[in-house]
Amino acid sequence: MKDKVQEAINLIRPNLKADGGDVELVDVSEDGVVKVRLVGACSGCAMSQMTLKMGIERFLKERIPGIKEVVSV
Repeated sequence: MKDKVQEAINLIRPNLKADGGDVELVDVSEDGVVKVRLVGACSGCAMSQMTLKMGIERFLKERIPGIKEVVSV
C-alpha cells in the first residue's frame, strides 16, 4: 500500500510545489493511517491543516481503498 500512496502523492506534489510547499511520505500503517511531513511553505502555512485534510487526505481516500486518515508528523 505504501507504494500506491507514494504514487498518489507524486500526482498532487506539483500543486503543492506551485505554492512553494511539498509533502514527504513518512509511513503508512497497516490500519490505514498515512503519516506525512509538510515541508517548505506548507510547514508554516496557516492553511496547512486544510491542505492536509481537504486536499491530501481526500485525494488519497478517493484513490486508495483502506486509507482511514492522513496525519502530519
